[in-house]
Formats: sequence, structure tokens, C-alpha cells
Amino acid sequence: MPYLILSDIHGNWEALEAVLADAQGRYDRLLCLGDLVGYGADPNAVTAWARDHVTVIIRGNHDKACTGTDLLDNYTVLARASADWTRKELNPANRDYLERLPRGPFRYEGLDLVHGSPADEDEYLLSFSDVSMARESISAAVTFFGHTHLQGGFVVGRTTIHRIAPQGTVEAEPDYHFLINPGSVGQPRDGDWRAAYALYSPVGRAVEYCRVAYDVDRAAAKIRAAGLPEFLAARLYEGR
Repeated sequence: MPYLILSDIHGNWEALEAVLADAQGRYDRLLCLGDLVGYGADPNAVTAWARDHVTVIIRGNHDKACTGTDLLDNYTVLARASADWTRKELNPANRDYLERLPRGPFRYEGLDLVHGSPADEDEYLLSFSDVSMARESISAAVTFFGHTHLQGGFVVGRTTIHRIAPQGTVEAEPDYHFLINPGSVGQPRDGDWRAAYALYSPVGRAVEYCRVAYDVDRAAAKIRAAGLPEFLAARLYEGR
């Protein structure tokens, strides 16, 4: 059966619940590309779920920021406010789990799992130039990455780079490297507010991009009730 690929849940329990319900019965193991916490109001619920259910997970930059593993100097005002709140909110068991998450790249069943880039876990793969700079660090035929909150990815050939549109199913062809971003579960930034995820079938190396609606009103209300910045609630409706 396929693998369920998740990234950038960001403490959004409602979005995670919707993804799990939508993908139910369609996968037999679950891989996560980091950023369980940050921005959203349910860091403990999401982290506790990951401890019990995720097959393989790597750390994201917000997992580091929200446990004090990473300095906040280079984070935005919103990210710093969220990280400060999350640090206080996390219970000891969940904090310990997040602190122990491995960094990418992490090889699993022939796949590479990274948060940002194969070259650096904190780098963004947004443009052809970004991918070109990371080219020498790409080793697996299929690499899953997150961090940008943009569903899609890139096909890397010997002399070419093409963008993958996040539509339907994509099959990883021989002689190319595929960089696949499943999108963000908890905070999409591509103008589509619905939770994003992907299913990967090892047989045929096929990736299916998926979106699902969730109770955004409840997720936003929790953010406001927690006293987090209003923008963190408002952006959920706009997918940005």
C-alpha cells in the first residue's frame, strides 16, 4: 500500500484530523517531514499523535525553535511569538520527543526525507536556482521535502530542471531525480486553504497529490483563544 506523506502540520489539529480521515484505508505507513508545531494552538495534541503513529519523522525548523534548540534571531515577529508560546505550552514528554527528532536527509526504503533541502535542512527550495544549488546533494531518485508550504516539486535531469504541478498523480521516471513537496497540512501558502498531503506508491513510484477541507473556523478560534497573533488565525482562511 502507499505511504502517507505529511509535512508542516504546525499544531493544526483540525487539519490533521481531516487529512487522516480523508486518507483512511489508503496507506500502511506514515512519513513526516517535520514542523509538527509552531503557529497553531494544538502542539501537544499533534506531537502526542506523532509519537504514537508516525513511522519515520525528521525535524523541522519550528520543531527546533519551539524547543529552544534553535535561536529565534532569524525568525519573523509572528514566528517568535508563536515559538515563545509553544515553548511554554509543550509538556515535558512532547518537548523531549521534539528535541530528539533526527535531522534530514534521512534515508528510508530508498527515499530521502528532508525538511528544507538535501543540502541544508533550513534552506528553501522555491526556485530553479535553489534546486540547482542543491543539485550535488541530491542522491535518491525520489526526495520528499517540505518547509515552503507549497505543494508540488521539481524534476531534476542531468542538464534540466522542471517544475511539477500539484495535480493528480505523478510517476517518477528513471534517469531523473524527483523532489516532491506534499504541501502543508496545517498552513498552506499557495492560495488554497485546504490541508495538503501526498500518497506515495513504492510500486511504480507514483505520487498522488491530495487536498481536503477542514474545520478552519475551529482551528482559527483556538489560535485566538490562546492569545496568539490574529494574523495566524486569519491566514488560515486565505492559504497564505
